[in-house]
Amino acid sequence: MSNLRSIAVVEDDASLLAALENLIGSHGLDVHGFANAEAFLAQRDSIEIDCLITDVQMAGMGGVELFLTMRRNGDTTPVIFMTAFEDERIHRQVMRAGAAAYFNKPFDCEDVIECIEHLAIK
Repeated sequence: MSNLRSIAVVEDDASLLAALENLIGSHGLDVHGFANAEAFLAQRDSIEIDCLITDVQMAGMGGVELFLTMRRNGDTTPVIFMTAFEDERIHRQVMRAGAAAYFNKPFDCEDVIECIEHLAIK
């Protein structure tokens, strides 16, 4: 994973956010955790990230809106989505718009790490 240095995670479930921070950090990457999309956007200009992992459905701004906002602002950072509420329409929408991956919860942690590793070799 040497090409990637830093991952941001936006997840409103505190226990899942902590688990993802631990998982990603244990693979030698810097990780920035955010409890909501608004907090991430407020700090986006002050952090350098190579990938964003975001929940689809959150209170306030959801992950899809976050992704589209980033793209409108010219931010082409790869985005990995995760959701507990499978919705094929949203899945197709974000993949067509350029999302890196889409995982349904619960997901295998190794699948997420493999996805990040795949981004590192691109």
